Amino acid sequence: MSRENKSKYAILGILSFGPKSGYDIKKKIEASTSNFWSESYGQIYPILKRLVAEGLATQSIEAQVGKPDRHVYQITDNGLKELQQWLIAPVEPQVDRIEILLKLFFGQQMTVADNIRHIEKFHNLQQQLLQKYQAIAEQVKLKEADNPNAAYWLITASYKLHVTQALIHWCEETLTQLRQQTSNSHKIGD
Repeated sequence: MSRENKSKYAILGILSFGPKSGYDIKKKIEASTSNFWSESYGQIYPILKRLVAEGLATQSIEAQVGKPDRHVYQITDNGLKELQQWLIAPVEPQVDRIEILLKLFFGQQMTVADNIRHIEKFHNLQQQLLQKYQAIAEQVKLKEADNPNAAYWLITASYKLHVTQALIHWCEETLTQLRQQTSNSHKIGD
């Protein structure tokens, strides 16, 4: 499946929490899944139109005073069935596009010092993300303790915590290796 098709399921999943406008969907994604799955308005609105055309969602219009009408979407029984079918299907393997690895793959084209700077910045970013994911997990525990979805939300936060901790460890190993290259090149020139 293409990412666009999976975006359909992300939006159906958000609608499974209750009726929402396109704006509401975007805000819910930003507040919940954006650390591992995001959607733009340019993706959301065409998908909503298709969901309605396919009978997977309905659209109603709420008049607002002094503002444009609000278009609210709600998942249908068929939409919920399709979401559930996708949820039980096996996860497809994916190839990540990781810029830091692409730059390091061609690292011989730059100085070791430049490579070290890239890793140090990436390391600092991972440390910031670790704090962010820890805060998300704590917030879910405090504010969503009674929500039946909280255990699943904590699982996603845990995944990001583990990945980030592994990336921090990888950065530290990589920095050690690169600094050894710098040290060895100085010894050869001596």
